[in-house]
Amino acid sequence: MDAIYWLILIIVLIVLEIITLGLTTIWFAGGALAGFILSMLNVSPVLQWAAFCAVSLILLFCTRPWALRYFNNQKKEKTNVDSLIGKTAVVTSAISNLEAQGEAVVNGAAWTARSEEDSVEIPEGTHVEIVAVQGVKLIVKRKEEG
Repeated sequence: MDAIYWLILIIVLIVLEIITLGLTTIWFAGGALAGFILSMLNVSPVLQWAAFCAVSLILLFCTRPWALRYFNNQKKEKTNVDSLIGKTAVVTSAISNLEAQGEAVVNGAAWTARSEEDSVEIPEGTHVEIVAVQGVKLIVKRKEEG
């Protein structure tokens, strides 16, 4: 009779893992499998639960870090404004932080632009590197010639 409960627990844990895809309940499904196997061998329920706990914890602490590295190893492509950092823009209106002026174009779109350093003014036509995006403003610095 214990075997049926273990099977139900295994199924519930696997279904939860499929729904969440968070690599959280699969380790406990492994522990439930150990409990199921012991129940089929007519081992006492106390030892079944001990095996469940031990196997679940071993799987959780020993294999989860490896699995997370393996499954999250895909390179994430930057999107939206994050993809602008490091790109080159062209200053279309002189940048002066002290006068709150400046505009630059990147990927065909005009953005308000500010210099990385308040004391640095950047003239129109200069190629700049985008170092950050703050709200709707590009934070830029002069592009290193190289």
